[in-house]
Amino acid sequence: MIHPTLAAYLPIFLFMVLAFLFPVVTLLVARLIRPQSGGAGKLAPYECGVDPDSDARQRYAIRYYVVAILFVIFDVETIFLFPWAIIYRQLQLFGLIEMLVFLGILIVGYIWIIKKGALNWA
Repeated sequence: MIHPTLAAYLPIFLFMVLAFLFPVVTLLVARLIRPQSGGAGKLAPYECGVDPDSDARQRYAIRYYVVAILFVIFDVETIFLFPWAIIYRQLQLFGLIEMLVFLGILIVGYIWIIKKGALNWA
């Protein structure tokens, strides 16, 4: 006879066993019924119907990473505009001046990045 406290956990254990067995059984059944075709053509690299020109593990220019970091920085900084916009009426003139200073700093940073040529692709 099962102890009453353990009997309360029986549905949980049953669910855990089913949650483990379902993907395992599904993968085994799929392996048994799928077609076993394949070969060199199937394992070859494929790039939009054209044979690839070079190895995919080549080095990328640092410019890609710089642009990605700049995008993240400006994207995260502009997220700060949403809470300000929600409580704009409560902040009144102080909030407006504070946000203008914030946007001024962002614009100065953006102009500096353009002058440094970080966004030039040539």
